[in-house]
This record gives sequence, C-alpha cells and structure tokens, in this order.
Amino acid sequence: MSATRRQILARASALGAGIAFTGTLSELFTGTAAAQNLGHTGYGTLVPDPNGLLDLPEGFRYTVLSREGDQLRSGEGLVPSNHDGMAAFAGRGRRTHLVRNHENRATARIPVPAVEGLTYDPAGKGGCTALTLDSRNRVLSERVAIAGTAVNCAGGHTPWGTWLTCEETEDKAGTNGYAKDHGFIFEVDPTDPHRTGAVPLTAMGRFQHEAIAVDPRNGVVYETEDAFLKPFGLFYRFLPDKPLGGTGSLRAGGRLQAMRVPGTPDLSTIQDTGAVFDGVEWVDVPDPLAASTPTRLQDYGPKGITHAQKLEGCYWSGSCVYFVSSFARSTDGSAADHYGQIWRYDPQRRRLTLVIVFGPATDVQLPGESPDNICLSPSGGLMVCEDGNGAQHVFGVTRGGEVYAMARGRQNIGTPDAPEWGEFAGVTFSPDGGTMYVNCYTPGTTFAVTGPWRR
Repeated sequence: MSATRRQILARASALGAGIAFTGTLSELFTGTAAAQNLGHTGYGTLVPDPNGLLDLPEGFRYTVLSREGDQLRSGEGLVPSNHDGMAAFAGRGRRTHLVRNHENRATARIPVPAVEGLTYDPAGKGGCTALTLDSRNRVLSERVAIAGTAVNCAGGHTPWGTWLTCEETEDKAGTNGYAKDHGFIFEVDPTDPHRTGAVPLTAMGRFQHEAIAVDPRNGVVYETEDAFLKPFGLFYRFLPDKPLGGTGSLRAGGRLQAMRVPGTPDLSTIQDTGAVFDGVEWVDVPDPLAASTPTRLQDYGPKGITHAQKLEGCYWSGSCVYFVSSFARSTDGSAADHYGQIWRYDPQRRRLTLVIVFGPATDVQLPGESPDNICLSPSGGLMVCEDGNGAQHVFGVTRGGEVYAMARGRQNIGTPDAPEWGEFAGVTFSPDGGTMYVNCYTPGTTFAVTGPWRR
C-alpha cells in the first residue's frame, strides 16, 4: 500500500436487518484530499460550505441547533463545552429528543450547570443536556439532563428508551477537587431527567468508560474502555440481574465480565480484514469498583486477558455488537500499529471478526484515520466519526462495502482559539431516518443534516 494516501479497507454486505462485512476489499480515496468524487459510491462530491462550518454533498443542508456559550432555553445557564456522544429518541407529535454528552474535565471552559436533583458531584463539570425538536428540527427546549459527572464521552441507548452516559475517567474523590468517585455509567431519561436522577450504576464497573451497546434480546450490555496508554483497555459485558426491566433495572445489579480471545493478548496484532476468532471467553472482573487496582490490571488468571488501545465506539446491529479500536501505536506500547479497526462480536457463535481496517498512511491531511463513534444509517450501512489529525470527516460504509465521505468539518471560521478542524462525535439519526444529527467537539456544535438520504 502507498504510504502517501489515506486508505480504508472494508468488507460489507447486508444480512437481514444487520450488517455483516464480507465480499471484496474496497479502497477509499485514491487521490488527494480534494478528490472527493467517489462515482457511484455514497452521495458524491463534498461541496465547500461558504459559511466555513460543514461541507456536505450536493442536495444536503445543515442547521446549527446549538453551540457552546449560547444560552440554554431552560435558563439554567450556558450551553456547555465539548459536545460528544449523542442519541435521538422518538417523542410525541413527531418530536425528537436528543440527549448530548459533554466531555468536560476539571478544566472545562463552560461546565454543565448544576441543577437540584440532577447533580451527582457538585465539583464535576461534565454531564448531559437534552434538546426537544419539532418535525422541522426547530429547537423547542434545551435543558440539563444530568450534571456533576466527569468526562462524559460516549454511551448508548437502551431498548426501553433511555440513554446511558459514560464517564471516561478513573478519578477518585479528592482528585481534581472531586468530592465523589468517578468512572461510572449513569442512566438518563430523555423526556424526564428527574425520573432517573444522578445515580451511578456501580455494578457496571468503574473504569474509563467510552461507549455501550445493549443486546435487545436479553439485555446484556457491552462496554468499551478507552485506555490510551499501556496497559490498554478491555472489552466488557454486563449481565444484569434484572434484564430488560425498563428504567432503573440496571440498578438492580449484575455481573461484569471481560472478553478473552484465546491466544490473542493484544487485538492490534490482527491486521487482516475477515480474520475470525471462535471460542471467545468471558471472565468475571474480580473487583468491578476498582477499589485499589484498575479493572484492566486485575488478575484474570494464568491465561490473562485481551487488551486493545483506544476502544471507543460501540453499536448493536442485527444479532451482533460492533466496536471500534480508534488506533494503535507501538510507541505507546501497543504490540502493533494501525489507524483504526472495527470489530464484530456474534454472541450466539462466540465469534469475533475484524471487519474494517483503516490505514496505513502518513499524510494526516488526507481522510481516513482514527474512527470513533459509529451508528447504523437508514440505508443499513454504518456511519463512522473520524477523530484524528487534520481534516475531520463523517464516513459512510454502504451495504456493498463501499466507503464514502458524508461530511467534512470546517470549524475554524470565527473561532480563533479553536483548532482548524473539529473532531466529529455523536452521530445519530432521527427515528424516521430523515435527519442525521452530529456534533463537532470543539467548538461544541450540534448539527441537523437533511437531504436525499434514500437516494
């Protein structure tokens, strides 16, 4: 492969309602960053936005729903910084409810405002905000959904219509001024946040959470751990004592386990798309609360456990869960290098498959590195947020295995203190499939993208 262009290798075909990546390899972007015309792939050339915010294919348009520093419609304070994971839920009268994470650390510029009954730790600056939109994507309300948490990165939706927001930190009380331990998952009701409050789901573990996906057949929750430096994170599953019990059921407790792929201590060493591993094992986490030792460092017996650098996006589709390793670097201690992987785990077969590999490349101005959040598109393919260096994109992967650029961020206009390119996060679709919602991390911006999605 050329080391002067960004490439992505993908295998894809439809299998019922789910996505199973098979078929032939497909190469993305054989030219320069400006060579966006992918022929019959995707929706065509990205058109530069005269407002310098978001480049989209012809026929698509965006609306800015919310931007950090604006006033919340509720009057509770300012729209917080660092827009990250997000999900859309159906409301009454064709309304849509968006729940949006704010990955605020102790140094965040604009914290999530503290609200009585919704604040876990008054010293925490992270949390979620909730927007209600009408059928034309006009913002009807915007308010705090949970506050006093820390580094709320991604999460995922539940079959009973709530959002699980994940803290990507292991800070304990007394660290960074926090009054309580952090590193938990919290449940958020998008329509009535006071119904779920600010209660940590402690049985689901305390570690650097990134994202979750729920098996709608049995309520098992899969969890990724975004550990940047060695020892790297694990891929977990939570077996609830009260599966599919609706709002509050996860508070009833359960068992946390970590994935072991026999003979594979580090997933970065697997480089070939289509590589299959049968007989995946699940091992109980000795101390889910990590009282003295992080969960990824605990004793999993003589066979050890399987690690991976930067485990991020997680999504359920059909009968399988997909999860992302954003990148791996030997300079960080990883066993091998890559620019991103997407894995599929089939619980019924106990089978793990590497379905997409990003890279290699050297020119960060070309697209195709460091995949992050993923979601299922209305056409049955995947949407992938890029979180790397240089120009940032939302990529689509079609049912036929072709990969295309759906959006390119250009967040530098009018924001001199912001980076030239803003990371994308939180890609999700409206319940009717007619709108793609996506966040730019910095400066925090939430977009609604409409157009000929069924084309």
